[in-house]
This record gives sequence, structure tokens and C-alpha cells, in this order.
Amino acid sequence: MKNRLAWRIALAGYLAGLAMIGFWPTPVDKPIQGTLSAVLNYLHSLGVPEWIGYNFVEASANVLLFIPLGGLVAFVLPAKPWWHVAALSALVSVSMEGGQLLFITDRFFSLLDLVTNALGAVIGIAFARLFSRRRLAESPSA
Repeated sequence: MKNRLAWRIALAGYLAGLAMIGFWPTPVDKPIQGTLSAVLNYLHSLGVPEWIGYNFVEASANVLLFIPLGGLVAFVLPAKPWWHVAALSALVSVSMEGGQLLFITDRFFSLLDLVTNALGAVIGIAFARLFSRRRLAESPSA
């Protein structure tokens, strides 16, 4: 992408938001746990499989949360191999989880969070690379 400054600014803003979520003193879903439980119970009563429960919702949220991170880092560092971008994104996740372990008593370190965060980042990287290739293929030759 031509304007990497805009991508860098977007990445900085996203990292700030991610830090707020990651270092919030209590689990960010705590205020809606009752509502989420009620919604899931209702969905189960309609026939939605039981495996779609709190753990599934939490894991899915982690994947979705890291898709933009992977995409933004891929746009900021377009020449880096995808696995370098994935490693940087995973480092962000490790930093968040480690910070929760060390500094926040109501939050905890989770290997599953690391895996789902990394999966989300890789999906974001793939989307960004596909978008970049498509734009390059569609751009008129000079």
C-alpha cells in the first residue's frame, strides 16, 4: 500500500484499544455475562448445539479481535514474510497475556487465548495480502 503512514496511525490506535481491553482490571465480558448466559440458554432451547457456549463465544471473540491486528501489521510491513507478521502479532498477544498474569489479579494467562489470537492475526494477514495482491493486479500499468 502506498500510504503506510495512515496504516501506522491506524495500527497505533488499534494497539491502544487492544491494550485497554487486554489490561482492563476485570474480564471485559463481566458486565454482560448474565445476558450472554441468558442468550446462550435461549439459543440452546431453540436447538443450537450445546458446544456453542461461553467458551466458544470467548474463543471466537479472541479470533475476531486479532484479525484487524494481523491485517494492519501486514499493511505496515508489506515486505515482511507472513510468518514474521504473525510472529509480531503473537508477541502482542504474549505481552497481553503475560501482563495479565503478572499485574492483574482478576485476569489470567491462557494458552487458548494465545492460540485464538494468533489464528485471528493469521486470518487478518491473509485478508490483507489477498487485498494487496488484488489491488496490485487491478492497478493500471504505468
